[in-house]
Amino acid sequence: MAFRGKKYDAALEKIDRQKKYSLDEGLDLLKEVHYSKADGTVEIAVRLGVDPRKSDEMIRGAVVLPAGTGKNVRVLVFAKGEKEAEAKAAGADFVGSDDLVEKIKGGWLDFDKAIATPDMMKDVGKLGRILGTRGLMPNPKVGTVTFEVEKAVKELKAGRVEYRVDKAGNIHAGVGKVSFTKENLLINIANLLDALVKAKPAAAKGTYFRSFTIATTHSPGIKLDTNQINDVVRDAQLG
Repeated sequence: MAFRGKKYDAALEKIDRQKKYSLDEGLDLLKEVHYSKADGTVEIAVRLGVDPRKSDEMIRGAVVLPAGTGKNVRVLVFAKGEKEAEAKAAGADFVGSDDLVEKIKGGWLDFDKAIATPDMMKDVGKLGRILGTRGLMPNPKVGTVTFEVEKAVKELKAGRVEYRVDKAGNIHAGVGKVSFTKENLLINIANLLDALVKAKPAAAKGTYFRSFTIATTHSPGIKLDTNQINDVVRDAQLG
């Protein structure tokens, strides 16, 4: 059994484990029970009523969080010619082609997200074992294999997060920092939930949102009321 400190236990005592809080209540309580001096990441876990073993029930995508993630995202772009210049102008931290491929083969991985133009994927694909295991491999399904380089770079810098259902049907995602205002956390969470609502597979039967929990890097989880998810999305007045 993992060791739990006194601060964790004190935080746990403030949470009614039998109650499912509204998102508004949950965010207030989250700030109260966060005991670390570090500005932890606010994380949500949503269990969906899907079977990821079936290809038509696999959920994967990306969404831009309007208030950002609170992180400085180092973006690398594999591109040549005009697209290389476009990436640099858009604010990419590292831009190149064969030179970056060789550098990564040598063990360099000082970046957080990678984008590649389609014509570069023949070479970038050789890095699959290195980048794939670290979640850094560009993928057309989440918009990181694209000729729209400027758009992709700016979205990643602005707070674009990827999500993917795991084998148990869960989605985990960071939606900001504890230091964010409640309003900014609400709008970020609403945008992610909106994306999940729109991504519901036609093949999914029964209850779609099974459970919804919010926590910080160092706090206990707080159970939220899944029946209010549609209200959260609607109240955020998303476009």
